[in-house]
Amino acid sequence: MNDITKIDWQTEASRLTLRGEAFIDGKRVPSLSGVAFDCINPATGGLLTKVAACDAADVDRAVKSARAAFDDGRWSGKSPAERKAVMLRLADLIRANLTELALLDSLDMGKLVNDAATVDVPGSAAIFQWYGEAIDKLYDEIAPTEPGNLAMIRREPLGVVGAVIPWNFPLDMATWKCAPALAVGNSVVLKPAEQSPLSALRLAELAIEAGLPEGVLNVVPGFGEVTGKALGLHPDVDCITFTGSTEVGKMFLTYSGQSNMKQVWLECGGKSPNLIFADCENLDAAADMAAFGIFFNQGEVCSANSRLYVEKSIAEVFLAKLVERVGRYTPGNPLDPTATMGAIVDENQTRRIMGFIDEGRKTARLVAGGERVSVDGKGCFVQPTIFVDVGHNDRLMREEIFGPVLAVSTFETEDEAVALANDTIYGLAASVWTANLSRAHRLSAKLKAGTVSVNTVDALSPMTPFGGFKQSGIGRDLSLHAFDKFSGLKTVWIRY
Repeated sequence: MNDITKIDWQTEASRLTLRGEAFIDGKRVPSLSGVAFDCINPATGGLLTKVAACDAADVDRAVKSARAAFDDGRWSGKSPAERKAVMLRLADLIRANLTELALLDSLDMGKLVNDAATVDVPGSAAIFQWYGEAIDKLYDEIAPTEPGNLAMIRREPLGVVGAVIPWNFPLDMATWKCAPALAVGNSVVLKPAEQSPLSALRLAELAIEAGLPEGVLNVVPGFGEVTGKALGLHPDVDCITFTGSTEVGKMFLTYSGQSNMKQVWLECGGKSPNLIFADCENLDAAADMAAFGIFFNQGEVCSANSRLYVEKSIAEVFLAKLVERVGRYTPGNPLDPTATMGAIVDENQTRRIMGFIDEGRKTARLVAGGERVSVDGKGCFVQPTIFVDVGHNDRLMREEIFGPVLAVSTFETEDEAVALANDTIYGLAASVWTANLSRAHRLSAKLKAGTVSVNTVDALSPMTPFGGFKQSGIGRDLSLHAFDKFSGLKTVWIRY
């Protein structure tokens, strides 16, 4: 994929037919109101296509389709082997359509097409394959009982799952939700972010091509305050799985209480700390990964290592190494394979990031970046930015910016490092750099985070659960534990 030239990607992009209709009951349909909104390329400001603005009526239509599909057993009633075959075919189709899917995400939200083609799309295919392979390896249980009694514990699908996903990894996040939910037999109504709906809509078409029955996966694009709210309040949705901001996650908890007490699983905000100790064996590797941990995907990552704490005795040396790495991240045309940073998702997010930077200039010391830039005179681009001497209660250190902005501070003792890292409303991820095995274990136990990465940053795989503590959310994506969100346990007790 790295040998594809800039003109190759641009040529392929020019050949795309972009469609923005909703996907309900196995086919593309306009919104019932006929209303559509503009889908904008943040790298150029150009119009990609018009996208159906689904409202409560469209959500109701999608939920009814999903419920009918679930109740008649066209998917939920299939054997694990039959569902597995469809999931594996879908994984193959994702790989076969890699170029198109990578371009859709790149054009839609500004990510580097190389990242989409080498990370996001292959990763999505791998996750569908992983959950497909897992389907026929899940066993029910027999509980220990007195003689003459048989207590069986069965895992059953919940019914209709509403999945609401963010814009930073459009295809990946759709996959994280849909793959395990579909694997156990649920029907899904997927609401992609209004900024990046195109790959989710294409995924639904590929699912039909793979053999998923009509109505099992429906996609309703639209705005959160309309479409997302309608899904959260719908009385016939059994479960909501959401990735996005903590603020919106709390809204879904409210919607559940106002409607049918549907299960709500949340993967929300983060302000992940990265702790660099003086006994780190490889400061160059730590600097490489510290830069990657905040500047990859333009910092638009919920688990981005956006707080950097460096032991004071090595702070000057480490900061010099880190600032040198900033030069490796230069905003450029996302379709240019030589670019190392893409565009921010839209104008609103760009202005929000710049608001934090402008305020940070007054409270901390700017040592790198800090400017909004354009590429070919256009687009939403922000330089990789580093602030040092950031106070613990500074907004730069406390609030999720969701952009390429790193806040740096120092510590002198291990206890101080842990206290600083844990003093946050979030608990999604953390990283520790040390050659001391005992310290690695001590801090892994003390840090309040769903994932603690030692001598790396933001480690994840389909085999390990991803999610957080505190206001970073409830429940876990990925791994076999994701099945816990999308299935219910039923006890069948037989006395004989």
